[in-house]
Amino acid sequence: MSDALKIMLDNIDALSTKEKAVAAHCLLSSLDAENSTDIEGKWLQLAETRTKELQDNQVKGLTWEEMKKDITGQ
Repeated sequence: MSDALKIMLDNIDALSTKEKAVAAHCLLSSLDAENSTDIEGKWLQLAETRTKELQDNQVKGLTWEEMKKDITGQ
């Protein structure tokens, strides 16, 4: 564990609810920044791959009713 994380965890109870929310927001935002490299390009590539799989009959699409049954188990 890094010293920075240890200090934060040791002092977290001293923070107000608002300060904890700000800290959480900053931590989550820093994760988003690290992972946002070419997100749109990756989504586009995935959509193109899935479309090709459907067109080539490599996979079968589901109707909304079929998906609801899978999700709810009914």
